[in-house]
Amino acid sequence: MMSVTLRSLGRLAIAAAISLCLGGAHAYAEDANPTTNVTIDNFTFAPAELTVKVGTTVTWTNHDDIPHTVVSAGKFRSKTLDTDNSFSFTFTAAGDYKYFCSLHPHMTGMIKVE
Repeated sequence: MMSVTLRSLGRLAIAAAISLCLGGAHAYAEDANPTTNVTIDNFTFAPAELTVKVGTTVTWTNHDDIPHTVVSAGKFRSKTLDTDNSFSFTFTAAGDYKYFCSLHPHMTGMIKVE
């Protein structure tokens, strides 16, 4: 009887470990500090519009051959981003955050935070 109980416990432990690997722990980690990426390339932000939850960190990465910035008036401002440089901002309040490149003002984007 003892071996059946230990065997059952072993199977339960394996099932729990598989469950964690397939999503349980990963989903919790995402909820704790979700991240989303925006690519800067060919004078555009991609995606140009995102909808995220409060607490999400968005990271912009410049893949263009020339510098860009990420600016939302009164909210956040990156330094000048050279090729492959990144800027991150964590959205702590709901709202619409319009942003642009101060070096190329025709480059615009929007983050909608729920």
